[in-house]
Amino acid sequence: LGPRAIGPLRRFLLEGRPSTVYQPRRWAVQALGGLDAKEVLIEYLTSLPPIADPQIRLAEEAVENAALREFVRWPGAETTSFLLALSKDRMRVGLVEAFGKLGVAEAIPYLDRALEDDYTRLAAEQALKSIGEPAREALLLSATIALPRGATETPSSLRRRQSVLRVLAELGVRPDDWPRLRELIWEPDPEIAVRTCALAVQAGLQEDRETVIGRLVAVAGQAPWFLQEDIVACLLAWFDAARPLIEAEIARRAKAPEIEQAQDQCLRMLRRVMRRGLEVRGSSSPW
Repeated sequence: LGPRAIGPLRRFLLEGRPSTVYQPRRWAVQALGGLDAKEVLIEYLTSLPPIADPQIRLAEEAVENAALREFVRWPGAETTSFLLALSKDRMRVGLVEAFGKLGVAEAIPYLDRALEDDYTRLAAEQALKSIGEPAREALLLSATIALPRGATETPSSLRRRQSVLRVLAELGVRPDDWPRLRELIWEPDPEIAVRTCALAVQAGLQEDRETVIGRLVAVAGQAPWFLQEDIVACLLAWFDAARPLIEAEIARRAKAPEIEQAQDQCLRMLRRVMRRGLEVRGSSSPW
């Protein structure tokens, strides 16, 4: 139908009643995008009424996210300005995704905040990776700022910093970035400590090699399952330098009763490192 469909779709979207069955409204939004009806979508996004029912509100957010995603069709200063204005009062996955696909560097502070939200975190990580190098300075700063300052860090702040390190792993750390990140090796949170050590290994920053190896061995027993292979990979990357400490730690822990050894996560991990490291070098392993 072409432009003739815009009027009925606009009435359906703006005058229709939101409900938990959101798919027809989302299809209307997608059709309007395909019809290049940018102004109608702007009208919708700037006139959203408050919705009291939490289920209906969540359903309408799916429609809102679909509308926000449509703006990648219209790159340019006007779209950027409109989306940045929306970001001042709402945190939406569709908005995060649009910023990433459009490469809006001005949205980096918004994306950094979005890392604290469980709902938008993964989209924000991907958006920051898409923006790439312009985000580096903000990421380096965010990684080192625990909030609130001078008090116990909030869980959302901790998750933000963990996410930042995951993004930096994709971008890669340069030697002149490392002095700003070095102290994170000593963070009590195992994920921040391990991911920081992994950045040093990835970048081949030999000046802190012994410190990184020692820290990886120290946190190996506390690390959650999803970090264990990262620790193994880092120790294998620097196996020749790590081998004396690993052998000494295995010998120390092997003095414990067998039942304790069976429950010792660090011991199992270090033995795995030794087996793999020796196999690569063509040596037999007693483990």
